[in-house]
Amino acid sequence: MLDLVAVREGGTVADALSIALRTAQHAEALGFKRYWLAEHHNMPGIASSATAVLVGYIAAGTQSIRVGSGGVMLPNHAPLVVAEAFGTLAELYPDRIDLGLGRAPGTDQLTMRALRRDRIESEDDFPRDVAELQRLLAPPEPGQRLIAMPGAGTQVPIWLLGSSLFSARLAAQRGLPYAFASHFAPRLLLPALDLYRREFCPSSTLARPYVTIGVPLIAAPSDDEAQFLASSTYQRVLGIITGQRGRLQPPLPGFMDQLHPQERAAIADFLAAAVIGGPTTVRTGLEALAKATNADEFMLVCDIFDANLRLRSLDIAAATLQS
Repeated sequence: MLDLVAVREGGTVADALSIALRTAQHAEALGFKRYWLAEHHNMPGIASSATAVLVGYIAAGTQSIRVGSGGVMLPNHAPLVVAEAFGTLAELYPDRIDLGLGRAPGTDQLTMRALRRDRIESEDDFPRDVAELQRLLAPPEPGQRLIAMPGAGTQVPIWLLGSSLFSARLAAQRGLPYAFASHFAPRLLLPALDLYRREFCPSSTLARPYVTIGVPLIAAPSDDEAQFLASSTYQRVLGIITGQRGRLQPPLPGFMDQLHPQERAAIADFLAAAVIGGPTTVRTGLEALAKATNADEFMLVCDIFDANLRLRSLDIAAATLQS
């Protein structure tokens, strides 16, 4: 599961953090393999900006589920700082920490400048920073002067995240697992997976290609209820498209019917990989995605206003995947 730690209308950041931990504990009990947190900044409805802090919070409140970043936006950080933070997490929670890396800013231009100061990013920086981070997390070599402490020798698993062909190619070249952000940018999903698999070079990290894909999921006892609950997600997506981001809103009956056809089309394009419905619809949708992508894992994104109904949605998904 991927969690942006949504701040709900009428709720607080503390509420959002508590809901995230409760959701992670529930996902662990259901047998989910991973719980990732996304890095975003300067967004009133998202409380996951301090990603490494949240990874520690979730790992401390769970027992066995892998916890990680989905992802750390590497251009915002010095590789050494990331290595030390995730190296510390790996020492605290052995064999449970993942480090997903993205190359987008995860924010607006003003905030990007505040994070990076005067640093100007080039296309060559991300591959170089990924390689440096791999070195910092590997066992130190003789004569190596820069040592991440903690971090060196922890070999925290690194994933590359992307919504285009760039990271797919880099993940293939470096023999790393790849996560495609189809939960918000599904258009290049199949070309990116095809490129990654065709160009994959086995490494000491990974012998064969390994893929997870983002899947927006809203499950309920019936299709009609799922569509009603999904109106919270539709409102959030419309806010992203129109540049009017806010807190996660309660569901509204007939929300999509009130929109202009172009708005509905834009939301549908954004959520083209979404699976929304009752148990039968969810099963059919997930099976179709599995067949089309041959993904090794689904990374579910479940934005439901009512926290209890969010847990119920995961129950339905888990029952569907295990049946």
